[in-house]
Amino acid sequence: MNIYDITVKNSKGEDVSLKQFKGKVLLVVNTATGCGFTPQYKGLEDLYEKYNVEGFEILDFPCNQFGNQAPGTDTEIHEFCTLKYKTQFDQFKKVDVNGENESPLWAYLKSQKGFEGFPGLQGKVLIPVVKAMDPDYKNNPDIKWNFTKFLVDKEGNVVERFEPTVTPEKIEARVKELLNK
Repeated sequence: MNIYDITVKNSKGEDVSLKQFKGKVLLVVNTATGCGFTPQYKGLEDLYEKYNVEGFEILDFPCNQFGNQAPGTDTEIHEFCTLKYKTQFDQFKKVDVNGENESPLWAYLKSQKGFEGFPGLQGKVLIPVVKAMDPDYKNNPDIKWNFTKFLVDKEGNVVERFEPTVTPEKIEARVKELLNK
């Protein structure tokens, strides 16, 4: 199995095969509209605008599993993102990224790249929150919070996982590198 074998639902509930993204560099992100990391939408949109013409796509999956920070409907979430952050990249149907009802895409991504820790000062703030939800958080690949990002190369390989404390701006060099391969 690889990422191109997976089908997801767009924000209207229609099936979308990830095969359509073959040959592109992807950044797959779980997002929320009411999160401390929500301003990362601006950095994501900046990356998208800069590199989309070169074959870069962002796949945005809203998720309400962390502090109920994405409570709206798919339409409300889409309107918020396009009005406030002027997002143009693909936004999909709200998903669960962990647990019994987790999306097959997110199960696959986690199987390819596990959790390696929270870099940066913001990570020190996030650790107690995550530890309260999952005392064994260090030892499992589950998504820990909104704005976890997976970078996928043109061949569909999951090459890197970035925790929410890593901003889109810090990912730019890796995106450029993969686009130029």
